[in-house]
Amino acid sequence: MIYQTLITPHELVNHLSDPNWAIIDTRFTLGDPERGRRDYLEAHIPGAVYVHLEEEMCAPVVKGQTGRHPLLPMEETVQLFSRLGIDRDTQVVAYDDWTPISGAVAARLWWMLRWLGHDRVAVLDGGWKAWLESGLPTASGNENRPARTFTPNLHLELYASMADVKAALLYPNWKVFDSRTADRYRGENETIDPIAGHIPGAINAPYVDNGTPQGGFLPVEQLRQRFTHLLGETPSEKAIFYCGSGVTAAVNVLALKHAGLGNARLYVGSWSEWITDPENPVTR
Repeated sequence: MIYQTLITPHELVNHLSDPNWAIIDTRFTLGDPERGRRDYLEAHIPGAVYVHLEEEMCAPVVKGQTGRHPLLPMEETVQLFSRLGIDRDTQVVAYDDWTPISGAVAARLWWMLRWLGHDRVAVLDGGWKAWLESGLPTASGNENRPARTFTPNLHLELYASMADVKAALLYPNWKVFDSRTADRYRGENETIDPIAGHIPGAINAPYVDNGTPQGGFLPVEQLRQRFTHLLGETPSEKAIFYCGSGVTAAVNVLALKHAGLGNARLYVGSWSEWITDPENPVTR
């Protein structure tokens, strides 16, 4: 069986010793960037390899030109996946401990793999917390996988640039969604980026609304109802999701895919890139 969206802890535990399964620990905390690595070394899913969001999964930030978590160039992304021991036969499972819904950073890795044509990738539903609560085994220290050759097959239809967002806003059959919480969308509680507000015309679709109180994803039927309502007559391929820096918006893209509604686009630069251009309009 191939897993392409979500996987449960009890499904994953059966494959810990399978060399064709790559488990990637992507734990990361915005206020303490090294916490995830420390936590990984202390305890992680056996066989998991740690990947740092800002040091390995993103390109360097260029002040005034990029968002906070720029997309890694394709060539460097291929090198990363090869080093992680991923080839076309590898089932990848990514997890984190993001709150209030687990899977934000893991979903960014999920999206990156799909962007380069690798569909055998899933996010651990409920993340590290669910693994621990299930009483499953853990390991400590650093682990690595033997390198493999990752062969990319670029899927540009999953990606949205700033220009794509501007173009989409001109056509009524496209929709742009802001994945941040409602207060940040309205510009009332901006504590991360220097300018508050949202892209004019964007619809608020908080990523947290995909989650249960326990930190996992809602059942498929509830996700389908949510996104069917949000999309209306707009097909998923004409929906663009953004957030603050192109991480939590990936949760919406993943949830929509898991609901069986197809592939939406991720504006990776997101709000933190949008506001680097003083000519871009802002709504509060």
